[in-house]
Amino acid sequence: MASSREEQSTGADPSVVGPYLAKVLDEPAWAGSSVELITGGKSNLTYRVSSPAGAVVLRRPPLGNVLPTAHDMVREHTVIAALAGTPVPVPPALHLCTDTDVLGAPFYVMGFVEGPIARDGFPPGYADRPEDRKAVADGLIDTLVALHAVEPAEVGLADFGRPEGYLTRQVSRWMRQWAATREAVESTGAASRLDRLAELLADTAPAAPTGPIVHGDYRLDNTVLDPAGPGRIAAVLDWEMSTRGDPLADLGLLLVYWVQAGDDSDRTGVLPIAAVSSLPGFPTRREVAEQYAAKSGRDLSRLPWYVSFGAFKLAVVVAGIVARHRAGAMLGDGFDNMESRLGPLVDLAYRAHSGQDE
Repeated sequence: MASSREEQSTGADPSVVGPYLAKVLDEPAWAGSSVELITGGKSNLTYRVSSPAGAVVLRRPPLGNVLPTAHDMVREHTVIAALAGTPVPVPPALHLCTDTDVLGAPFYVMGFVEGPIARDGFPPGYADRPEDRKAVADGLIDTLVALHAVEPAEVGLADFGRPEGYLTRQVSRWMRQWAATREAVESTGAASRLDRLAELLADTAPAAPTGPIVHGDYRLDNTVLDPAGPGRIAAVLDWEMSTRGDPLADLGLLLVYWVQAGDDSDRTGVLPIAAVSSLPGFPTRREVAEQYAAKSGRDLSRLPWYVSFGAFKLAVVVAGIVARHRAGAMLGDGFDNMESRLGPLVDLAYRAHSGQDE
């Protein structure tokens, strides 16, 4: 196993990153930067780069076996740069590098936003009371509503993505992603059920109007919370799958991740996040949907399809993680039993499609 220091610099060598930032940020103090891996490869690799000049975050694709169209650094940088100054909080976009000779892949640099990220729960003393947790949920839902209310043309994103036919392309895209990783999990028994699920989703996709900016992976642990106290989102992170499309795709995936009190281990045990939303004070999935509908004015009659599609996407992501782990291209721990999550995720997708996941 690689040492901690080797792991930290894998994919972002400090001897390269420091001098490069000193040049492009026009600040010599960046030359002596240290690099720390923050999150290790379930999606993009995220590093904190520190120097006497301050701290920034560097994002780059994972190492090896990257699926087509995934892990798009230009997309992430474009969106956070465009959303600056809107009601949607994002980190400052500082620099985009598309020269693969620098780190072997495109990457971008953004400002470091202080605040807790609820990956494994809240830090001690933060959101201890039920009313505080409700405020966190309210802020998360309000921010999603605000994102879907942004007029793309007003922030320079009129030509971003292709909103027409969004759902058809999304289903086709994720079917291709699944085909690219199917062999790695074929022995799990979930492969044939995922094949049928993909066909079911394609056959029943809603003919819904599209056009707003969608995040693509919106959930609590992809946000930085206000360090001053619960109720405000300080920054939304991880925009690699953003585009213009159907906003209910964001809500559907959020509800896949939303564990509530009373959920059994078939749901809580397969999600790659902590069950923070099951704590007292957090609303149920039904209440989240009702609050979003009331604030956005959108019709949620076809929401079960979107939840099912969200579970399908997550299953395909898990299959990709398994494939990269078996190829030795993952950094960090916790990947050995990822394939065991596939069956329960497929079960969740079928339950959701039939309207039984509440």
